[in-house]
Amino acid sequence: MTTAICVLVLMGVNEKGKKHLIAIEDGTRESTQSWREVLLNAKSRGLKAPKLATGDGALGFWAALSEVFPSTTSEVLDA
Repeated sequence: MTTAICVLVLMGVNEKGKKHLIAIEDGTRESTQSWREVLLNAKSRGLKAPKLATGDGALGFWAALSEVFPSTTSEVLDA
C-alpha cells in the first residue's frame, strides 16, 4: 500500500486585501496531523490566530485549526 502525498497550501489576506503565501508543504492525505504541523510551523514563525478561515471540506484542516487556533471562525466553502 502506498501513502498518498498531497500539497498543503496556506494563504492569508491582510486587511487591505493583499494575498500572502504563508506555507506550502507536502502532507499525507490532508490529514489532521499534516495540517497541524503546517499550522504549528506558521504559528512558530509568528502567525497570530486568524479572524476567519475559509476552505473546502478537507476535514483534517478543520480539526487541526480548532486545535491550534480555537478562536478562529471557520467557513467551509461549497465545492
